[in-house]
Amino acid sequence: MLNGRWIWTDYWNLPFVLHRIFNIRPRWLRTLLVLPGIVLLLAGLFLLSVSLGMWGPVPGRRDLADIRLDRASEVYTADSVLIGKFYLYDRQPVPLSQMPQHALNALVSIEDERFYRHSGVDYPSLARVFFKTILMQDAGAGGGSTLSQQLIKNLYPRRKGGRLQLAADKVREMLAATRLERMYEKEEILERYLNTVSFGDNSFGIESASRKFFGKPASALRPEEAATLIGMLKATHSYNPRLYPEASLGRRNLVLEAMARNGYLGAGEADSLKQTPLVLDYRPYNPNAGLAPYFREAVRKQVAAWLDSLPEADTVVNLYTSGLKIYTTLNYRMQELAEAVTRTHMKQLQATFEKAYGRRAPWLADKQFIAGYLSGSEAYRRLEEQGLAPGAILDSLEQPHPLELSDWEGTRQSIGSTRDSLLHYAKMLQTGQLVIDARTGAVLSWVGGIDYAHFKYDHVSQSRRQVGSVFKPVVYTTAIESGIPPCEYFPAREIRYENLEDWTPSNSGDKDETFLNYSMQEALQNSVNTVAVQVLEKTGIPKVVAQARAMGIQADLPETPSLALGAGSIGIPEVAGAYASFVNGGRPLRPYSLLRITDRQGRLLYRRQDDLPAEPAYSEKTRQIMLQMLQAVAEAGTASRLRTEYGLTGAIAGKTGTTQNNKDAWFVALTPRLVHVSWVGLENHELGFPNTRIGQGANAALPLFAGWYGELKKTPGLRAWAAGSFGEPGPEIRRLMDCPPVKRDGFFKRLFSNPDKTKTRKFKNKS
Repeated sequence: MLNGRWIWTDYWNLPFVLHRIFNIRPRWLRTLLVLPGIVLLLAGLFLLSVSLGMWGPVPGRRDLADIRLDRASEVYTADSVLIGKFYLYDRQPVPLSQMPQHALNALVSIEDERFYRHSGVDYPSLARVFFKTILMQDAGAGGGSTLSQQLIKNLYPRRKGGRLQLAADKVREMLAATRLERMYEKEEILERYLNTVSFGDNSFGIESASRKFFGKPASALRPEEAATLIGMLKATHSYNPRLYPEASLGRRNLVLEAMARNGYLGAGEADSLKQTPLVLDYRPYNPNAGLAPYFREAVRKQVAAWLDSLPEADTVVNLYTSGLKIYTTLNYRMQELAEAVTRTHMKQLQATFEKAYGRRAPWLADKQFIAGYLSGSEAYRRLEEQGLAPGAILDSLEQPHPLELSDWEGTRQSIGSTRDSLLHYAKMLQTGQLVIDARTGAVLSWVGGIDYAHFKYDHVSQSRRQVGSVFKPVVYTTAIESGIPPCEYFPAREIRYENLEDWTPSNSGDKDETFLNYSMQEALQNSVNTVAVQVLEKTGIPKVVAQARAMGIQADLPETPSLALGAGSIGIPEVAGAYASFVNGGRPLRPYSLLRITDRQGRLLYRRQDDLPAEPAYSEKTRQIMLQMLQAVAEAGTASRLRTEYGLTGAIAGKTGTTQNNKDAWFVALTPRLVHVSWVGLENHELGFPNTRIGQGANAALPLFAGWYGELKKTPGLRAWAAGSFGEPGPEIRRLMDCPPVKRDGFFKRLFSNPDKTKTRKFKNKS
């Protein structure tokens, strides 16, 4: 200051300036000058704190250069059909070249008109928001976020907090958006935005949304369809065309008007498109629905187990977010045929099953069964864990309420109790079916049950049931391999084994077999139980168990005479792998589903390695004999309806199986290229078929193969799977099998035998 006047250098003397400001009179003028300075100072400090990451990290150049989107892993059939996805967010990113230009135009027109003129932050829009929305309280003034800022928000979600945290997030997004614009071209930002944004119904990205709402890839979207999807972005629920078609239609037309206003559509074209009705082809992905749900779940478990086995350095790969491509062995058309045949046959069988029981059905009239079934249910256990007494639990289970019941006639809404629902589903027949390539073990078709939405238990991968006569070929294979010729005869009459608590195996049917003796091939052809037990006795139980192991059956087997009748519980894949040995040079197979897995860039992460056993499980001579015997089952034995009723031609071998009390029905079919295993029964093993006529393998399980194979032979592209032959047996094999199927006891033996008296002796447990 000079002579009481300020000179220019005084303005740069901060203490002096502050002193003069704080001494200004009057007070209101001093406040008016000080307050903006304080606000500017606080704003500057706030901006500095945000840029330093004190309110959350601000994405840097390195982060933005490596933008990774969580994407769904996809499951494909062997013929490259997408059948399933595993995801947290249903996202299928696609390149810009697969996005229609009218979708990009619609996005810019309605969400960010100045997108091509700003550098990440649209300051005029911010000013509009400040004055109209904040000062004038105009809720319809719109937002000020650019597409670049919205992309940052999608990639780096905001933190929970109050208004100050929200303000910090907005500043953070502005800073990151500016960096993003310096690193990417405008089209690249649009590509990333449309692959990231949510379109509602748990679909993320325009490709997933297009396939879900319009049943087509994004590249095939028409302008009005693209406008519908883009219109949803303002409010994915309120403008969801599935839920609110009228609101969605209005929003779509608003987008079309914006496109015309910005020069992307002519006025006449926009008016014409606005008259187009809103037509959806909604195709939601439902893990409970779609093709092969049981197979997809089995694949998910296999891939998850594989990921768990990887070294720790590779654990960044995630089944639900890494966008894996999982290629399986499943044949799409074969699976379609299998599921269609299952619906037809099981619907008919269910009706026959219920009609045969009538009013005496256990789920209707057997109090002991009902009580036991209810007490073993999950609903009962949950109430028990809450401390309720048994009586109170049963009362609770009988309380009426709205419920949904499904059967082969469809789904219906009803009023009933939890008890009603449990017993309704208890009576439903279940099935498990597996088809594999007889040369490799590749799974071609997989049906794990009748309805994945209501019955999650997979009877292919999880179930082990008694196999009945399906096990007999293992017994006969062991016998022939041990030197017992196929033309050796065994008496068919019943024998009571006094050292087995008078156990007396019997044969089905009413044929008088007192004085008959069957060759082994005839006994297998007609599934004669009494002979199977004697063959097991002569061969030795330990040998049969060892042979089963060599044929790939790892299940625990009962080392008792009932083993000959299939008392062992074995899984469907093991049965399929063992039977494959009869057409695969004596080598069993291990069914497999996975071919290869790649990452999102197509780099190979997993490829299946062949694991065929080095040595056959038995000799070629034994294989040829067994194959002839199994063909006889289909030609004239227990599976002869394949020819007589279904008219199937070509090379087919197989074996039926029915367990005690008609609990399980089986059929295994062999062709030169395929192994088909089918099981039918009830989930609760206390229930069985009402009689053998309905519950035998030839009636309950065999039609699943017959119907499927008949359709296979008629389907273009699949007929080759039904071609080929087993080959002719050599002269030695024909000589060994050249004998009368049945011999009758001689005159004197019949004369001195009492046909009404069961023969009694001890079972000789040969070691």
